[in-house]
Amino acid sequence: MLIAGPNLTMDRTLGIAELRPGEVLRFDRVVVTPGGKGLDVGRAARALGHPAVIVSLLPGRTGEAAAALIADLGLDLHAVPCGGELRSTSIILERDGRTTVLNEPGPPVDEAEWAAYEQAIEERLGAHGVLVCSGSVPPASPPDAYARLVALARAAGVTSIVDATGETLLRALDAAPDLVTPNLAEAETTLGLASGGRASASLRTDWPPLAAVGALVRQGARSAVVTADAEGAALLASGDAPEWVAAPRVAEVRNPIGAGDVLTAAMAGAIERGEPLPAALRAGVAAASASVEHPTAGELDPTRALELEATLA
Repeated sequence: MLIAGPNLTMDRTLGIAELRPGEVLRFDRVVVTPGGKGLDVGRAARALGHPAVIVSLLPGRTGEAAAALIADLGLDLHAVPCGGELRSTSIILERDGRTTVLNEPGPPVDEAEWAAYEQAIEERLGAHGVLVCSGSVPPASPPDAYARLVALARAAGVTSIVDATGETLLRALDAAPDLVTPNLAEAETTLGLASGGRASASLRTDWPPLAAVGALVRQGARSAVVTADAEGAALLASGDAPEWVAAPRVAEVRNPIGAGDVLTAAMAGAIERGEPLPAALRAGVAAASASVEHPTAGELDPTRALELEATLA
């Protein structure tokens, strides 16, 4: 798969007994890794045995350091240079399980830098069956940034998957991506849907996850998956009946960050192998569930993912 993850970051995963705003605090553990949703998709794809190439904008000296760390991870990165310095993300894990994420926006890109990025994607599409557009885009990117990439994928005969939110997702829907994979909060915020409700065995179309996948397909997506945290995920393809896959029980939730990226990676890999969407979703839900048992965002044990997937059959 080819992964468009333009907005890399350096993740600092920080452990603390309790986050108390306004005080001077000391963390008891720190893990520093390169991050960003696109990179998490690539990391998960590698763990699951799906070859992947990540194309990212790479700003400044900190970007060079991140590229070296990405190489150490054995991930295939094509970097497009741009101005500024790489952003950082702080992931604060408290002892009671509460998680706080502090995201920086990243440096703005100009028209020439984004054009170079689009060209890098277009040049590599022919070698892949799936393009995943993942995460935020840098400030000053074109409003239709992912819509442009979806159009490039369609012209190359490549399946497009978009995992984004807000205006980036809304404009991507205008280009009719093959699949979108936001979580419930992202879908509702983007489309202005009412929130509320938990899992329902009746699969009523007014139940929030099913309402969200329906709205995404009506808005232009050819198919949509909406994840509902630890409950599971809803799927709708144009012309088909909606489906729901309940998440399996996990041993312990150690880090829920990046679970949606793992789901997207697993689905993209399955689709690239020719699996139908329902089977791809089961693989995605199982992989995402396995990932929350790992302390580092986007990491998972592939054997554990297979164990969990078997419970969904």
